[in-house]
Amino acid sequence: MENVSTLEFKVPTRNEVAPTNQEIFDSLNKALGFVPNLYATIGYSEHGLKRYLDYQNAKTSFSNKEKEAINLIVSQVNGCVYCQSAHTVIGKMNGFTDVQLLDIRKAQSENPKLDALVKLAADLTENRGVASEENVEAFFAQGYTNENLVDLILQISDKTAMNYLHNLTKVPVDFPLAESI
Repeated sequence: MENVSTLEFKVPTRNEVAPTNQEIFDSLNKALGFVPNLYATIGYSEHGLKRYLDYQNAKTSFSNKEKEAINLIVSQVNGCVYCQSAHTVIGKMNGFTDVQLLDIRKAQSENPKLDALVKLAADLTENRGVASEENVEAFFAQGYTNENLVDLILQISDKTAMNYLHNLTKVPVDFPLAESI
């Protein structure tokens, strides 16, 4: 494959990716009704899409709602409009209201446990793995464990990878655009 400038980064079609990725594209189409542009972009790597999806779908100590809160605040901190938009949709599917989603993107929640989670996730993301003692203590005070802390770091790394991919490539957002805040 030839290198493409980010100014003209093209989302690959099914026919432009390796056969293993074509199968994944087919599965995504069946499950979602489309292949999200960011996943398709990972398809440039023959092994990257399967590797990423396995990582993304691995078991975690967090509920789906908590994972979406982490995904949303990390995407906000990293300035990724694609992931803000995708996780706003997925957050609604997991029971968050529009107001709750906007609050999460501001690193806050009316739910004390979720508030501690998003504050620590934002702090870790902003400070590249370093966080205030206050945010770490608040996280543990809400009942989170060392297992949760490790899973938080892994979830941040998952979302940061996607944020970076979009921030560099700027492939078109194929979800309703998240509200600017």
